[in-house]
Amino acid sequence: MSTWYKDLFENYARTYDKESFTQGTIGEVDFIEKEINFDKTKKILDLGCGTGRHSVELAKRGYNITGVDLSASQLNRAKKKAKESGVAVRFIQEDARELNFTDEFDLVIMICEGAFPLMETDAMNYKILENAARALKSKGKIIFTTLNGLYPLFHSVKDFVNSAVQGASSVENTFDILTFRDKSTVEITDDDGKKKVLNCNERYYVPSEITWYLKSLKFETIDICGCKLGNYSRADKLTTEDFEMLVIAEKG
Repeated sequence: MSTWYKDLFENYARTYDKESFTQGTIGEVDFIEKEINFDKTKKILDLGCGTGRHSVELAKRGYNITGVDLSASQLNRAKKKAKESGVAVRFIQEDARELNFTDEFDLVIMICEGAFPLMETDAMNYKILENAARALKSKGKIIFTTLNGLYPLFHSVKDFVNSAVQGASSVENTFDILTFRDKSTVEITDDDGKKKVLNCNERYYVPSEITWYLKSLKFETIDICGCKLGNYSRADKLTTEDFEMLVIAEKG
């Protein structure tokens, strides 16, 4: 059965790289580097790596990177960018819900909703976090962004509908306050100029849920911050105006 996120990324790689929300790569990688103290010996897993924008930039700075994504189209673009940049990145086509890494990485990143929280059920989203946690070594760290449930909760439905979908035309949109799921019908244009209508279903999370998830997976230090494109900072306090939240957590 086809799912909306598979359909979205089927032929969208070049268009994706031009979207406004993908233009903060350099600043985001600057933050990631600081979080691992610029230690080039650290092994990094980029989960939901897409077109490899973070993976390739980290590899250019001398890091050992593995990028995982479900989409062959996105990965083909990532491999091309790595080759053009003259860097080696291990790219793997795999479903994040079926990852089988154990104690292999010092850092896992999931930026710009890489895999999480696009899945159909909360259990599937949790499975991705569980697999990421298992992939980490002791004292390993995870850095990810996810949709901030405080945003739609504190804004009117009208404002939320008008601002929720970036880079696309939203035909219909419904946010369910009981499940914190936003279901929308979105029209996009793919790399060949073909218009495509997608029935999207995304899960928004509040900080307490993310904290509980991570504590249950043996993360001891958990920080949740605001998320500004290309300008991540621990000093950026999360507010109801942040469409996304930035999560930094370290295992015990």
